[in-house]
Amino acid sequence: MKKNLVVFYISVGILLLLVLFGVFVPETLERVTSNVQTFITNSFGWFYLLLVSFIVIVCLYFLISPLGKIKLGKQDEKPEFSRPTWFAMLFSAGMGIGLVFWGAAEPIYHYAVGSPTGSEVGTDQAIHEAMRFTYFHWGIHAWAIYGLVALVLAYFNFRHGEPSLISATLKPILGERTQGTAGKVVDVIAVVATVIGVATTLGFGAMQINGGLSYLYGIPVSFPIQVLIVLIVTVLFMISAWTGLGKGIKILSNLNMLLAILLFLLTFFLGPTLFILNLFTNIIGTYLQNLPSMSFRIAPLNEDVRAWINSWTIFYWAWWIAWAPFVGIFIARVSKGRSIREFVFGVLLVPSLIGFIWFATFGGSAIMQEHNGVAKISGMATEEALFGVFANFPFGMVLSFIAIILICTFFITSADSATYVLGVMTTNGSHTPGNKIKFIWGIMLSAISLVLLYSGGLQALQNTMIAAALPFSLIMAVMTFSLIKALQNEARELGIGKIPKRKV
Repeated sequence: MKKNLVVFYISVGILLLLVLFGVFVPETLERVTSNVQTFITNSFGWFYLLLVSFIVIVCLYFLISPLGKIKLGKQDEKPEFSRPTWFAMLFSAGMGIGLVFWGAAEPIYHYAVGSPTGSEVGTDQAIHEAMRFTYFHWGIHAWAIYGLVALVLAYFNFRHGEPSLISATLKPILGERTQGTAGKVVDVIAVVATVIGVATTLGFGAMQINGGLSYLYGIPVSFPIQVLIVLIVTVLFMISAWTGLGKGIKILSNLNMLLAILLFLLTFFLGPTLFILNLFTNIIGTYLQNLPSMSFRIAPLNEDVRAWINSWTIFYWAWWIAWAPFVGIFIARVSKGRSIREFVFGVLLVPSLIGFIWFATFGGSAIMQEHNGVAKISGMATEEALFGVFANFPFGMVLSFIAIILICTFFITSADSATYVLGVMTTNGSHTPGNKIKFIWGIMLSAISLVLLYSGGLQALQNTMIAAALPFSLIMAVMTFSLIKALQNEARELGIGKIPKRKV
């Protein structure tokens, strides 16, 4: 066994066991993941909340700290990409399928089905609460998780010449042990979390494509149809991966952005435009006003609200944590030459604002239709909610068709990028992993997404995500302290933050 492929073989072995477990005893897999999910959310929900809030505080500190002057690279190095291009890459990397899947479904659920605070659903107040908590789940906290992992990777890779491995970022804490067994364990945990995180997202995509085809053309929502969807998309993203980053992924990423902008603009202008603008503006204020209390809310005395927090907030924190190695490596790669302050500002604030206007548009449209009695969107399956909204718009069939194509292209680019990132993570940080390695990871991603869909659908996806994220969340905590320690040492060497002596 080649030394630089140890992580690859161990990770593939662990994930292959998961696939076999799901194929031969799917009911057992669903039961086990459900029990693990219940144990983690009940026993460690507080840990997720504290960790993510701590990460947000650390990132915000870099905005005002003298440490923000330090560059991700040589101090005189210029960024590789222009700001507009960089912002577009950040947005396309972080959310993708999730924004389309949950854009209408999450706000309408909080408004009409399950209140985040336990108050009455379907009221004017429920609209504000639904949007505020949707912003909370997809805003600064989510991007702080991505940003922290990306920042640590970029700092150690470009500033100190370390490989693009999670284990390499722990060197200030673990020392040379990062190159031994401890480092391999860290990298295996990161790979497994990434695969399950990406596979879960691909499962969402397959479900929504199936839901859209069902709503539009009467094609049944069933596992065999989802298998067919995944197989077709797998062939497409493997062709894209085979052509390399410079061709396939670049073309599809540009197509993604054009389709997303087109879908957004059509929905914005065909929907309740003035209401969307007013809602966006109002919820920004209530979101910022309530951010501290939402960040630490676990409702120890209210079982119903705590169950909601476990199902939504803890699930999202786990999802972002599981995706963080994948998105972190990608963001780090395109951020060389930027200062820490500029990096944090760009990664936390700009994509969050784009996400807020996205949810105000799609979520606001869904809520207004239900609030005014136009349609019962909340009664639809989660994967069909978006298409139910479009059905009440002019050119609804056109919008639904664009949405399905967008989900497919997001599916392809997410899987394509993931095969590359997983190749980097399992070949000792090589930026040119072989096609054979990428092919194996592509097959594994598709196989695990199908196994999770087969064993329990949406709930199995969510359960497995939460279970996979816990080990990596512990690594993220160590990564945060490792970065702080390294930056403090460098600040002392560079004299950053010291008050210059006044000449007499």
